[in-house]
Amino acid sequence: MSRIVLEGITKRYQDGTAAVRSLDLSIADGELMVLVGPSGCGKTTALRMVAGLEEITEGTILVDGQPVNDMEPRDRDIAMVFQSYALYPHLTVRDNMAFSLKYRKTPKHEIRRRVDEAARILELEELLDRKPRQLSGGQRQRVAMGRAIVRQPRAFLMDEPLSNLDAKLRVQMRAEIAKLQRSLGVTTIYVTHDQTEAMTLGSRVAVLRHGVLQQVAAPQELYQRPANLFVAGFIGSPAMNLVEARLERGPGGPSTADSGSGSPEVIFGPHRLRVPAGLVRQHTALEKYLGRTVVVGIRPENLEDAALVPGAAPESVLEVSVELREELGAEVNVYCTVGVPPLQVAAVAIGDSEPDAAEIEEVPQIPAIIARLDPRTEIREGERARVHVDLDSLHFFDPDTGNSLRD
Repeated sequence: MSRIVLEGITKRYQDGTAAVRSLDLSIADGELMVLVGPSGCGKTTALRMVAGLEEITEGTILVDGQPVNDMEPRDRDIAMVFQSYALYPHLTVRDNMAFSLKYRKTPKHEIRRRVDEAARILELEELLDRKPRQLSGGQRQRVAMGRAIVRQPRAFLMDEPLSNLDAKLRVQMRAEIAKLQRSLGVTTIYVTHDQTEAMTLGSRVAVLRHGVLQQVAAPQELYQRPANLFVAGFIGSPAMNLVEARLERGPGGPSTADSGSGSPEVIFGPHRLRVPAGLVRQHTALEKYLGRTVVVGIRPENLEDAALVPGAAPESVLEVSVELREELGAEVNVYCTVGVPPLQVAAVAIGDSEPDAAEIEEVPQIPAIIARLDPRTEIREGERARVHVDLDSLHFFDPDTGNSLRD
């Protein structure tokens, strides 16, 4: 097991393109760190720099305190699991798993012991004499992982290892990888573009955009306290609803800052939502935004059919037009228009990231907010409806910087 530290690593190509920019990240001994972000955000490039497969333009990578920038990949004692499995088609499962050990001239009895142990852990014992073409996708991926395990490396690097599997098998393999990593306790860096995969696997998750680290935190912290608009919109499925609103002092109500003043309200289109006093205390910068525009974030799961919420207060209800209803069994997704267009996160400069027109085109914005409702709801397409907002779960962001206004 090893501690891996990335100190300001940058990858810049000859044409000036920066794939990774000044990335600082520390992966603890035995930790499973997930790098997540959209295609082209630099996560695979960062992983390849750790592996030694990509030259580092600037910065330092330390493994157990030792700089490895100039060390050959084979000397770093790090095992990589690829998206494509990279198995030798003419070799059996046993020989594929043993290949790197034979290359290192490991004694035969030790090779057999390690392969047999890895096969037992991965439930491959009955498949050791088969060729890759005789295996399913999930079995091939387990062989690729077995090949990494037998090396007993200081760290695992996994580059989207489940992307070639169907949805059901991805869920199964995801659980197997998490269980395996915990039992082995090997430091692991895992790359994926799938935020659900990132949230369920990582002890911590690092979110990247255009080569810049946006936030690194435990999964629940990313979800509950996103550092900026990009993280808020990327983490969560369906994505957080984001609208621009004006923050005003409400007429009357409990005092929040000045004696006799009302609670703040966010106003967008025909809607007014009261901001609870407790939320104002959490978002200490909100007082400075009175009379100004803010971005309000509402997660789909924090919306509910007002008819199913006894005593829903008027200041917590949106009057919406229902465009689409999706039946999902345990829940119902309802797409609603609220009189204002949703915010395009890609158009907001966040950190060192520049607005990217191509990204806006790649990720079309749904012209509605999404509410994840109880399946008992009787809300239907084409109707006007009342949707209750859990006001204590509102998020607030600066519309210019994209940064959260939470303390």
